[in-house]
Amino acid sequence: MLRRLHADQPSSFAFTPANQAWAEAQMTKFPEGRQASAVIPLLWRAQEQEGWLTRPAIEAVADLLGMAYIRVLEVATFYFMFQLQPVGQVAHFQICGTTTCMICGAEDLVSVCKEKIASKPHVISEDGKFSWEEVECLGACANAPMVQIGKDYYEDLTAEKFADLIDQLAAGQLPTPGSQSGRYAAEPASGLTSLKTMSRARRRLTLLCNWLWTWGIRLNGLTAVKCRS
Repeated sequence: MLRRLHADQPSSFAFTPANQAWAEAQMTKFPEGRQASAVIPLLWRAQEQEGWLTRPAIEAVADLLGMAYIRVLEVATFYFMFQLQPVGQVAHFQICGTTTCMICGAEDLVSVCKEKIASKPHVISEDGKFSWEEVECLGACANAPMVQIGKDYYEDLTAEKFADLIDQLAAGQLPTPGSQSGRYAAEPASGLTSLKTMSRARRRLTLLCNWLWTWGIRLNGLTAVKCRS
């Protein structure tokens, strides 16, 4: 999909003093001459500050990192996490429409957006609070269908649950992110099929140690073998 900068742009951009200090701190995480590696977190912070990513913000980040404007524009237009036009003041919904989510009901979530927000994506609702779009895979296939709002995932949605989520946000509430069906993570929807006799804490530790064992990682001198014993 071709992504372009919005036609209407503000005249300028500047980080707040706190965000400027944060951005400069991010740059120190990289070796001298490699500050360009901080481009994504700086663009994200600019978007968080303004609500969307403007051309002046892209240019300001480029100047701060010593990068050509076109290089930062390439990053901003490549990643769908960056919004290149104004979005809803309360929430912008990114609905995963790839195979698993589509099979599990993503089209129903899109219908809710068309009914409660706007008939087309990237159009702000009449009250200015919400906007929406359909995106490619967001990596939560085991908890499909799902919606991303900023940094948060809302998973295991139905049309009814999604409509209620929008109503909660409209009322000034903050719904709890994660599975909306009561699942802890991505265990089978019908319930656990293994590790049933363990406490949740012990089960989480066992799963972590199995992962560490698989990749041959040692954590604080404690081998995965000891974790599993």
